Amino acid sequence: MNSDPTRPYHRHEIDLLFAKVKAQLHQKALERGGDGRALYTDCYTGETLRGGDRYDYEHIRSSEYVFMAYRDRLTNFEIAEVVNCSENVAVTLRSINQSKGKMRLEDWLSNRVNTTKHKIDLELAKKAAIAADKGIDQKVQEILSKRFK
Repeated sequence: MNSDPTRPYHRHEIDLLFAKVKAQLHQKALERGGDGRALYTDCYTGETLRGGDRYDYEHIRSSEYVFMAYRDRLTNFEIAEVVNCSENVAVTLRSINQSKGKMRLEDWLSNRVNTTKHKIDLELAKKAAIAADKGIDQKVQEILSKRFK
């Protein structure tokens, strides 16, 4: 097991699993759309997004943040599972994703320019963060509990 608490940030396994998760989400969105175009709801604005819109799949809690928080306990593969849990992966406009970058969501939201410019629904964004944290915690506990069985 590679759970060296000093190992540098590494996202190879995260990206491999992220590609699979995005494909699954896209398939579900196509089914929801019903007309050959994906149908999403932006996780920060609540706006409807359709295939062809400029959207990104978003890690609500950045992969680097999760990696650094759990590298002392989890392998790279396990971290990939945590980062890509369903509660931590959502869809948002590309402009929002690029503006937020690796920044912690609450820090990004605290800048009123961001929330105004991007028409952020603060309650919706906060709920997304709470759900991501809960999903991350649950996935970590699930992984750790399997080790002791």
